Amino acid sequence: MSLFYGTPQAEIKKYQSYYINVDPNQNDKATEIKLVSFKRPHMRAFHFSWMCFFTAFFIWFAIAPLLPEISLTLGLSKQQIWTSNISSVAGTIIMRFINGPLCDKYGARILMGVVLAAASIPCACTGLVQNATQLYILRFFIGLGGSTFVMCQYWTSSMFTKEVAGTANAIVGGWGNLGGGVTQLIMGSVLFPLFKAGGLSAEQAWRTVCLVPACVGVLMGLITIKQSDDCPKGNYSEMKKNGTMAEVSASASFRSGAMNVNTWLLFIQYACCFGVELTMNNAAASYFKATFELSTESAAAIASLFGWMNLFARGLGGFLSDKANYGYGMRGRLAFQTLCLVGEGLMIFVFANTKSLGLSIFVMVIFSTFVQAAEGSTFGIVPYVNPPVTGSISGIVGAGGNVGAVCFGLGFRNLDTLHAFYLMASCILVSGVISSLIFIKGHAGLLTGHDSPEVIAAYRKTGEAASTTLQIPQLDTTTAAKLSDDSFHSYEEEEA
Repeated sequence: MSLFYGTPQAEIKKYQSYYINVDPNQNDKATEIKLVSFKRPHMRAFHFSWMCFFTAFFIWFAIAPLLPEISLTLGLSKQQIWTSNISSVAGTIIMRFINGPLCDKYGARILMGVVLAAASIPCACTGLVQNATQLYILRFFIGLGGSTFVMCQYWTSSMFTKEVAGTANAIVGGWGNLGGGVTQLIMGSVLFPLFKAGGLSAEQAWRTVCLVPACVGVLMGLITIKQSDDCPKGNYSEMKKNGTMAEVSASASFRSGAMNVNTWLLFIQYACCFGVELTMNNAAASYFKATFELSTESAAAIASLFGWMNLFARGLGGFLSDKANYGYGMRGRLAFQTLCLVGEGLMIFVFANTKSLGLSIFVMVIFSTFVQAAEGSTFGIVPYVNPPVTGSISGIVGAGGNVGAVCFGLGFRNLDTLHAFYLMASCILVSGVISSLIFIKGHAGLLTGHDSPEVIAAYRKTGEAASTTLQIPQLDTTTAAKLSDDSFHSYEEEEA
């Protein structure tokens, strides 16, 4: 693979030279990550990707650490609180399905900005809630902001080559998810007491404090649209006009991704890692307050530790998945995925039976690390499933996280806390076994099958196949034409 600065000919594109090493055979995607850079197009998109997803979490879970106070004001029961939690994660399921193929068609930039701004509106209306039903509706629409995860992952996949895309996706996803932990701390332990210190009652404070994340969301959405790019060569609309990008059918893209059984197996596994994280974001503060009789501020601060593990754990999961791939191919990725899920399930059993506050916090940190690593590992596998429609598959798998949160939320709503944790842990352990059912064309499975010679050469970076794009390839002319045709057939059928 040739690495170089800039391009040798005046191709029609937004940037004729780059500050970073790129691969011309992969549409000028970057072959390295320069974390301290904010330059366009690659690293600007990288940083906007995680910052937007972080902001989405700030909007999405702003209410979570305030629920003990909201429940006192509105007189909510445990079931009503959990119904509101379920509403908050259910709202984004449909949007994640929709955003995947829309990314394939329009790119991530505009969708990211629009969804952030739209989710900020109901967030700003939090103070108007007067009863449980209004809270359910409000949190449902705020939850639409959680669908920005699809754009987050798609965007970095559009900017980085296969050698670094797995790590890039894990880092931006992890740093974005970090917003869940930071929100617990900022809203519950900083802004809420600050508003009370300013002379407001507890009710007045929770009714006004959500204006802060709402304003941040609108501002971030506008800046993103104006100050970033869809892909290395520019914006999709401009590329379609000058003929350097084919038109893509969103419905055909979704159809192809949905017809692949591996998509749904990963959907289940992501439900058992990201779904757990969303459940803990909603439940952790209330759990620590009720179990250890803590104040709202203290419980929120402790609960934030679960999300803080995203600072490194999800990126570590993606990195180790890449390393496992280098040594053992897809079998290595699947083995690491299984390890993370099994470790996660076992830690939940331990956490649920820990009665000491200090030990409970320690176990939660270990538990959270397994959760985030499994998330990063999952999206180390996703780009291999059906490369031309990675956006749609990312959307479907991403929706699995929210479906998992809804299911686990129903468990906490209808069972006592201990048995709800047992149910969640058992489901996760079963999901680890599912890795043995994932079979991707040309790659070995967890227990059976063999990698093709081309795949072996590529993941070991030897021979000519090392320059091919296996993880996140670009559409060739034939595939692009088929994507624009409503009669598009699946990638696997064509290859067969």
